[in-house]
Amino acid sequence: MRNPKWHRDEVILALDLYYSLESGQMSASNPNVIELSKILNRLPIHISRPDEVKFRNANGVNLKLGNFKHYDPDYEGEGLKGGSKLDKEVLNEFYGNRKSLKSIANKIKATVENASIVNKLYNIPNEEDEDFHSVKEGKVIYKLHKLRERDSKINKKKKDDYLKKFGKLNCEVCDFDFHNFYGELGKGFIEAHHRIPLSDIDGESKTELKDLALVCSNCHRMLHRKIDTMSINDLKEKIKQ
Repeated sequence: MRNPKWHRDEVILALDLYYSLESGQMSASNPNVIELSKILNRLPIHISRPDEVKFRNANGVNLKLGNFKHYDPDYEGEGLKGGSKLDKEVLNEFYGNRKSLKSIANKIKATVENASIVNKLYNIPNEEDEDFHSVKEGKVIYKLHKLRERDSKINKKKKDDYLKKFGKLNCEVCDFDFHNFYGELGKGFIEAHHRIPLSDIDGESKTELKDLALVCSNCHRMLHRKIDTMSINDLKEKIKQ
């Protein structure tokens, strides 16, 4: 069986390496290529890896670099023609914006350096975020966002403080109150949304109460559909309109 196709996160990391090497340095024996292979194998994305030996090995990474050459307007040769539509899309997206590419790549790498976080990210089911595989920051950072939202200790603290202050747990976007609508069945139920933009999330900072907003399930889903750009206030305005 063949290994899974490259994910956006993996292509971002490979493209970042592509721009850091001269064409003549691109080979399976390059220490940077070998290191990227190790990083790709630590990403909490692919659970199924039919061919563990070949999965994102140095040869595969080097082939990916050759694929970028084919799509790179600045490369004078032909490059390898076996690249994917995603390779071309990601290269075009970050062409002329390597600063953003480097920032995202560094955040992904910093996240997977923490083995404890990686293990937790594996527990965030892929099917929950499959609609969001194309967010700019990629799946790893998106999963990190969801991990922050699922911290039961700080979520409880947020709910307790909000309930003490307002006397109810209503959605901060649409004002829906589960307890009011469902009675005892809905008592104490509300979801937490992490306000911090994906571009500012990293594996080191701690989530604070001010970073969370209490929202109903529908509003939470809508916030995640435009997670790169949609804020609590943006969704409030959209509802008003």
